[in-house]
Amino acid sequence: MSRPDFEQLRIALLNLGEPEYVPLAELGIDKKIKEAFLKKKINSIKDEVEFWYQAGYDYINLAAKYDTDLLSGKRKFSQTGRAWAEETAGVITNEEDFEKYPWQDIINSIDYSVFEEIQSVLPKGMKIIARAGDIFTYSWHLIGFENFCFLLADNPELIEKVVNRVGEIIFGMLERESSYPNVGAIWYSDDIAYTEGLMVSPADLRKYLFPWMKKIGELAKSKGIPFIYHSDGDLRQVIDELISLGVNALHPIEPKSMDIRELKEKYKGKLCLIGNIEVDLLCRGEPSEIEQQVKQLIKDVAVGGGFCLGSSNSVPNYTKLENYITMINTAKKYGVYPIKIEE
Repeated sequence: MSRPDFEQLRIALLNLGEPEYVPLAELGIDKKIKEAFLKKKINSIKDEVEFWYQAGYDYINLAAKYDTDLLSGKRKFSQTGRAWAEETAGVITNEEDFEKYPWQDIINSIDYSVFEEIQSVLPKGMKIIARAGDIFTYSWHLIGFENFCFLLADNPELIEKVVNRVGEIIFGMLERESSYPNVGAIWYSDDIAYTEGLMVSPADLRKYLFPWMKKIGELAKSKGIPFIYHSDGDLRQVIDELISLGVNALHPIEPKSMDIRELKEKYKGKLCLIGNIEVDLLCRGEPSEIEQQVKQLIKDVAVGGGFCLGSSNSVPNYTKLENYITMINTAKKYGVYPIKIEE
C-alpha cells in the first residue's frame, strides 16, 4: 500500500466506508516523541511534515498560532505562579471585566503564516487538517469553572457574551485556516465531558456551544470536507445531537468512558470513530500488550469502515517510544482491508 493518501482517510471520515487500510489519526503528538521517532530535532515546518509522513499519517495537523494564555486568562495567573485556569473566579466576573478584556489583542496575535509555509513542502497525497478549538473551555477558563456554573443561573447574559466572543474568534480562525490550499478536514477540539458524563447540562450546551459547532459543521459542509470533533469523556447523551450539528467523526473514544464496540454497533454508517488505544497502556504497558490491543480493536471495530486508529487522547512526552512505534506498525500490518485477523 502506498502512503500518504488522504483520500483513504477521507473515505473513513466522510464516506464512513472501508478504505484500502485503517488510517492512523492523532490530535496531538508531543515534540519529544516526534524527535525521538525521527532521531533528530524538529526545527521547521519541513521537519514536522517529515515526521507525519514517515510515521504513516495521511495528513498533518496544523493550527494558527495565537496568544493562548490571553484567550484562556492564564496570563494573569501565570504571574502569580499558577499554570492552570482559576477554578473559582477567573479574569472575567462581570460585564465591566468583559468590556475591558483585551479581545482585540488576541485577534491581533493570530498568525496564519504556517499555512503558507507548508504549501511548498507538503508531499503529494498528503493534506492539512485545520485545527482550532475550546470555545466552551476557554469561556469557563476566563470566568472560572465554579463561577461559570453559578452564572449559568445567575447571569446567563454574561455567559452568552463571553462564549459568543470566544466563538467569534475561534470560528474566524477555522474559517481562515480552511481557506488555504490543501486543507482536507477541520478538527475542532473542546472537552465537554469527563469519565462519568457531561460537565454541564445538555440544555446549556445547546444554548451556548452547539450553535457555534453547527456553524463549524456548515463551514465544513460548504467546503466538502470532514468535520472531526474531539472531546474526552462520556458523550453518549449528546452524540446524536453532535451528528445533527454536522460532526462526521468523533475522537478519542476513551475506553474508561465509552465502549467503542457499542458505539460502532449503534452508529455504523453515521459516525466515524477515532482513537481508543489507552494512553496509560502506551505509557506503561509492554509492546506485546500494545500489539494485542491494536489487533483486537481492528478486528472488532474496523470491519465495515468508519474507523481510524490512534491513542485514547494524544501521545504525551512520557509515552514509551517503542510502544508508540508498535501501535503504528501493528496498525499498518493488520489494518489492511479486507480485515483478516485470525483468533
